Amino acid sequence: MRHDQSLRDRLSRNLSAHPRLRGDDGDLRHAAVAVAVIDDQRGRACYLLTRRAPTLRAHSGQWALPGGRVDAGEDAVQAACRELDEELAVRGVGVLGTLDDYSTRSGYRITPVVLWVAQRTSVTPSPDEVAEVHRVPLTELEREDAPQLVQIPESDRPVIRMPLGDRWINAPTAAVLYQFREVALHGRATRVAHYEQPKFAWK
Repeated sequence: MRHDQSLRDRLSRNLSAHPRLRGDDGDLRHAAVAVAVIDDQRGRACYLLTRRAPTLRAHSGQWALPGGRVDAGEDAVQAACRELDEELAVRGVGVLGTLDDYSTRSGYRITPVVLWVAQRTSVTPSPDEVAEVHRVPLTELEREDAPQLVQIPESDRPVIRMPLGDRWINAPTAAVLYQFREVALHGRATRVAHYEQPKFAWK
């Protein structure tokens, strides 16, 4: 899959046609994550995935999309762009659209924002927040074993996981990536709010 204008147009068109679901605020804190579509050295379309720094207080060492809390005076798009800049020094992106809100067990309502990053953009992770950053080809989302649904004794809802090489990315990141594949790449009306997160992500 190439990082080109044809892909950008397809993502934008499919996201524009998607009737986005906004979560109920309740007592949840609002956060935003960036699904940043970027190229690699071979011109393939990828997304940016980080492993959170081990020194962070919450969810240290976990796979994550760039993101964080929506500050006062911001909307989700502004927060996702700011976090992408703060975590990876990526700026000047194009906004393609948003996916459904996803409520987490740890008390957040996450708004995923799909962003287009210009070709040959450098990525510089902040060591205070990011232990690793990877450009993962979008074709990884199309694997036959994606997604995987796992039952856990603590919930009657299945945990959703997405593959990454020979490892697994869990919800909430997996839920966002799966809906990105279904909605943005394929134009399929797919919801993910009912998918569970693993027990270690509940805190």
